[in-house]
Amino acid sequence: MGMTMAEKIIASAAGVESAKAGDICTVELDRLMSNDGTTHLTIDMYHNLKNPRIKDVSKLVWIVDHNIPSDSPKTAASHKKMRDFAREHGITFYEGEGVCHQVMMEKHVRPGELIFGADSHTCAYGALGAFGTGVGCTDYLYAMVTGTSWLLVPETLRFNLTGKLPEGVYARDLILHIIGKIGANGANYKAMEFAGEGLHSLTMSDRIAVCNLCVEAGAKTALMEVDDVAMDYLKEHGREPKAIFKSDEDAVFAQVYDIDLGSIQPIVAKPHFVDNVAPVKECLGVKIDEAFLGSCNNGRLEDLRVGAAIIKGKKVSPKVRFLVVPASRTVYQEALKEGLLDIFMEAGAIVMNPNCSVCWGSCQGVIGENEVLISTGTRNFKGRAGHRDSFVYLASAATVTASAIKGEIATADMVCETV
Repeated sequence: MGMTMAEKIIASAAGVESAKAGDICTVELDRLMSNDGTTHLTIDMYHNLKNPRIKDVSKLVWIVDHNIPSDSPKTAASHKKMRDFAREHGITFYEGEGVCHQVMMEKHVRPGELIFGADSHTCAYGALGAFGTGVGCTDYLYAMVTGTSWLLVPETLRFNLTGKLPEGVYARDLILHIIGKIGANGANYKAMEFAGEGLHSLTMSDRIAVCNLCVEAGAKTALMEVDDVAMDYLKEHGREPKAIFKSDEDAVFAQVYDIDLGSIQPIVAKPHFVDNVAPVKECLGVKIDEAFLGSCNNGRLEDLRVGAAIIKGKKVSPKVRFLVVPASRTVYQEALKEGLLDIFMEAGAIVMNPNCSVCWGSCQGVIGENEVLISTGTRNFKGRAGHRDSFVYLASAATVTASAIKGEIATADMVCETV
């Protein structure tokens, strides 16, 4: 019987011929990513080990992205601990380079790899056919010390994509639609695999956005078949695949979904759950206090282009703060060259340095009691962006930008007609 992509990657990492859903495998990790959200805890645990050691320092990538620049003496101390440890041990270290998952995609991830990240949205790496999964500090430390870990092989949900997204509809709308369809627990400890001719119409930015949010349906990982789009991205970034895996025709899937991309419409995830989705047209007129365009999900150059095209020659509503935060230094520099950041600033937006910003909800752009945020961030549960009695709506770059102009939830078409 055939194997799924997830089963093949795990089998390869375990050095065995076959792996099936439900098996427990000891695997060798290809890469280990950690950010400033929890690395200081990992370092503390490391120093408490009887025989502290790092199995293979070349596999470690540490990234400061959540609170940068530091927002308090406590954060500064945490960053220093991380910085000093990385320097002492020769760990690949980035500070100010951007959001961890965007940096990893730009500089490190390769098809066929098995990657642990101390961040839940590590599943984004599936856009390049890599098995990325989020782990806690303890599992990260064990893998860092031994180079190995154990994995329960997940079942796979297969999503066959057909057609193309309509004009004005984005990958962000697609994944919010899927999460709404299967629910926030619909993929618990499962792999979400995407394939079909419709996949080929999605850009790398689209693919990262889709895979990144799969954890919001409970997925252990997300995976996409590697095609010419993925290979071109690799070549542009000077990398070669470790291995390219594709599910066998007789592979067993827990469930198969057929998704017609042409049927997707603009979507909003309403407070306080990512699967609380509705068409944007059902949320029109909801007053907002802040808008956020950024994050590891929607802070890439393509997203900034969408927002800039909508807001060019217009102004941010005087009742709204509009934060625009490129996902990486590379994205920031390209946006500068194209004049996109000038467009946002001329419109009255606040352009920030590359970081997690209000998606993380602990530093830049924190919202207050009863305030409403519309965001391209990853989550909208209570307190995610600040006060526990605030409200977060999730939407595409287009919807967020249009709403920033209108001062209430709106579509791009509405703004173009009335502004």
